[in-house]
Amino acid sequence: MAYTKNVREIVEQIRVADEDELNSLEKEYANDPRVGLQKALSTARKRIAKQKAEHERVDKMYQIMREYGDDKIVVGVDEVGRGSLAGPLTVGAVVLPNYPIIEGLNDSKQLSPKQREELAASIEQHARAIGIAHIQPKTIDEKGIIASLRMAMDQAIEKLDLDPDVVLIDGNPIYAHPKEKCIVKGDAKVACIAAASIVAKVTRDNLMVELDKKYPGYHLAQSKGYGSPQHIQAIREMGLTEIHRESYCEGLMQETLF
Repeated sequence: MAYTKNVREIVEQIRVADEDELNSLEKEYANDPRVGLQKALSTARKRIAKQKAEHERVDKMYQIMREYGDDKIVVGVDEVGRGSLAGPLTVGAVVLPNYPIIEGLNDSKQLSPKQREELAASIEQHARAIGIAHIQPKTIDEKGIIASLRMAMDQAIEKLDLDPDVVLIDGNPIYAHPKEKCIVKGDAKVACIAAASIVAKVTRDNLMVELDKKYPGYHLAQSKGYGSPQHIQAIREMGLTEIHRESYCEGLMQETLF
């Protein structure tokens, strides 16, 4: 049997095919003996299967969100910077519509910086409301992390300028809001919590990059204020700044860096 189409041309067609197109191409070239073409079909089938699994994962996150109130104001809340030695504690609060579904939503820790930036832009475009709150190191030192976390969550929710029906918080009970419901690993399970984790992470990371310019030598752009070896060594060599949490850094000057 003569094949009139060039393999490279067919492979490119397969590479960009959606599921319906791939089904047709598989039927058309099922008995084609060309190895490169059959390999392309196999790779494309794996791609489609991966895309479907990812879509189902995100769709499930939206289904769970809707279970808490399909026609109600459901707020997702998450924090970042809880264990950081420097910089603020940051909380995001997000209200998402049921549609459109933002593909790729996930726990911010499971995403690359580029993915987080792209998703944060999509969230900003589609969210009904977004609230961000920062609690500074001095307040964390004075009030402690739990009281600071409650304060940040309360402020972030207040900035939504909406009256929530349900407030979904990642992790264990915080008692930050009377309508609070806590979901362990909620940032990987519920769409609006994942969105909150992403906007909080992107906002705080960008802030730490700016603080790195103001406080050079502390490796804040790289560490984001956490206790990396380079950040800890800088604290020992240059001391603390006003953006460091003194209560978190006690003893660092005396400890040996391994």
